[in-house]
This record gives sequence, structure tokens and C-alpha cells, in this order.
Amino acid sequence: MHTFKDTLKAFKQKKMIFLFLLGMSSGLPLALTWGTMQAWMTEVDVNLKTIGLFAFLRIPFSLKFLWAPIMDRYRLPFLDRRRGWVLLTQALIALTLIGVSWTDPKIQSQQLMIIVLLCNFFAASQDIVLDAYRRDILTDAELGIGSALFVDGYLLAFRFISGAGAILLSRFVSWPSVYQIMGLFMVLMAIPVFISPSCEEDESGNLKLVEGPRSLIVAFVDPLKDYFSRPGALTIFAFIILYKLGDNIALNMTIPFILKNGFSKEEYVAIAKVWGLGATLFGGLLGGVFVYRIGIFRSLFLMGVLQALANLGFLMLSNSGRNIPLLVGVLGFENLAVGMGTAAQSAFMASITNKKYSATQFALLSSLMAIPGIVFASRAGTMAETMGWPLFFTVCAALSIPGLFLLPFLHRMTEERSIPFFAEVIRKSLVFATMAGAIYATFKSVIELTQMH
Repeated sequence: MHTFKDTLKAFKQKKMIFLFLLGMSSGLPLALTWGTMQAWMTEVDVNLKTIGLFAFLRIPFSLKFLWAPIMDRYRLPFLDRRRGWVLLTQALIALTLIGVSWTDPKIQSQQLMIIVLLCNFFAASQDIVLDAYRRDILTDAELGIGSALFVDGYLLAFRFISGAGAILLSRFVSWPSVYQIMGLFMVLMAIPVFISPSCEEDESGNLKLVEGPRSLIVAFVDPLKDYFSRPGALTIFAFIILYKLGDNIALNMTIPFILKNGFSKEEYVAIAKVWGLGATLFGGLLGGVFVYRIGIFRSLFLMGVLQALANLGFLMLSNSGRNIPLLVGVLGFENLAVGMGTAAQSAFMASITNKKYSATQFALLSSLMAIPGIVFASRAGTMAETMGWPLFFTVCAALSIPGLFLLPFLHRMTEERSIPFFAEVIRKSLVFATMAGAIYATFKSVIELTQMH
């Protein structure tokens, strides 16, 4: 077990600062095609069902493993094999954000969908390379701290800059101008890319051998063959989908819930984004410390319980009317749990990837991580309208539990210990139900999306 002195030493490394800055580049686009856009659409009176279905446009984050091998195989003729791709995707994200500013969500929903889908495609592509870069420059022991700082940078940009900052900015300029400003801010995110350490050099600055896939076929086949040859591959899939399922469904309706229950946009920004930012950043760091000190599996269980309790906090708020002190407490706790859970889950995914295939395998796992926030969360608007807020948040809390049941199985598999017969039946049932539910929700969302006018 690492000491407090070891933890401080890990935090002080130069590469950790750059991981924090690159995390900001990863987090900036997400709110602009999700939470901030929800606020814009709510303000112009777009219905809840349409708002909920916009979450499905983040589907590239669940499919990015399909083109990740291309980015693993080919090296662009500038910077290194990771940072060159980051720079290109940043430029394309900036262009699509400017494109969003040229649309009206009330009367041009189809055009907006196309642009948002492109923006999410480029953002997902950036994440492919940033995840691989993080895995390439960190040792196994540093994954908890490095992932925590990356997640903190991600959440700072997601929650504060393109979230609270953009929403607050809309009080002074038009929504199209907000997206133009955010597009320019994305351009500034290129600065850390130029000065961050190369993944093709060691800590002394000496060049190291970096072996990429010999062909595109190898880049596609070998990473998947390596992953599926290990025991428990499908159980890992199910766990990643289930772990933040309830939290992501609830999060997709947080902004409409707050704005439709008597709280103003300014109150939301001050409480959820400014006060919540501190809790989120602290939660990310605390999650990294827990992973470093007590291990990944214990941390995942503790933080999964906290995520379920956070959803019950919204249940209390839905029964209390316009209660500012309660909103402060609920959102503070929710942000703390999100930061801790995301840091732990990111460290877990990095720990089970093979460095030789880091881009493709990490993309595969993080694609699964995105499913709850895209496919299942696209149903959140319909769920909220049908159930009402109290039952909606109760269901979200209950959906946080199944993922925790898979943790003991994953732990036993990593130790290569056998699983009792009845426990094995439970494990396989959970895996089957998860996969079937993901397929059904995907087809249902696609059908509803194609029927929109």
C-alpha cells in the first residue's frame, strides 16, 4: 500500500499537469452538445422528449472503437503519433461549434442534429487519442492519480467553462455568440498539446521505440483478439455499462428538472456549476487517492454506493419544492460522487488495457462507458414525463445497484479463482440482461430519432 509521501510525489510530476490540461480539452465539447444545449432548448421551449433524444446524438462515444484502429495505425506528419491526431480533432471540433451557432434549435432541429453528431464524432476521436496518450505515458501505479487529474480537467471544462460559463454567458450575449466564443476557446486548447511530453520519448527526453500496428487489418483484429482471449471479457462489458447507469440517466434530466421546478438559471449556475465545481474537482482527486491507497475494486464499490445515494438526494428535492439549502446539499453531494466514480472507473479501464493496443482497447471500453449516458439516457425525457420526478429518481437510484453485484465476480476473475455455480448463474443473467437491454434501447432510440420531424 502506498504512503502519503508516495501519493504527494506522484501528484508533483510534470506530466500530471499536462494531463490535467489535456483533460480540459476532452471535457470542453461535451456540455456544448448536451447540458448547455439542453438549457438553450429548454429556454426556447423545445419539448422534453426531443431534449432527451438529443442525448442519442452522442452515439459516436459508444462506437469510437470502430475507427480507433485507424488512429492507432497511422501517424500524422507532425508532433507524435498521439498529439498529431489531437491537434487535428481540436480544429474540427472548433469548426462544428461555430456551425452550431448558425442554427435555430426550435425550427432547424434536423440541421442541428447533423452538426451536433459531427461535433460528437470529432470529440470522440479526440478522446480516443487522449486516452491512449494517457495510458502510454503513465505507469500502472500512476493510473489512479493520472486518471484523477485528467478527469478533474475534463470536469472543470465540462461543468464550469462550457457548462456554467456558457450558460451564464448567455445572459449577456445571444446563444449563437456563446457557441462562437466556445469554438474560439477550443482553439486555445491546442497550446497544451504543443508543450506536453511526447509519447515517443522517455522521462529523460530520449527517443523510445514505439511499435504501431504493421497493417490496418492487424490494427483492427489483434486488439480485439487480445481482449476477448481473457476470462470475464463480457462481464467487464456489463459492469462498465451498469456502473453509472442510474447516475447518467438522472444526470440527463438534471437541468430540465431544476429549471422546471422553480429555480432560476442564475441559481442553477451559482449552485450546480460554481459550488458544484469545487465538489467535483475534490471528488476527482479524492477518487484518485482512494484508488492509489486502497485499490481499484474497493474504490469502485464505495463510489458506486455514493452514486446511488446521490440519486436519492434528488428524490428528496423533488418532494421539497423550491428549497435552496437542500439544492446546495444535493448538488454538492452529487458532484462529489460523480468526480469520485468517474476517476475510479477510468483507472479501472486503463488498468485492463494492453499498452500495445492502448488506443483501440481503451476506445472499446470507453465506448461502453458512454452507453448509459447516450442510449439509456436518451429515454430519460420519456421516463420523467411518464413517471413524474419522484418515481424517476427512485428508479435511477435502483439502477445504480446491479453494477455493484458484478464487482465480486470481477475481483475473483482477476485472481483466477473459481465462481460457485449459483453465483455463476447470477453473473451470466446480469450480463445477458445488460446486453439485451442495451440492444433494445439502441434500436428504440434509433426508431424514434428517425421519426422526428
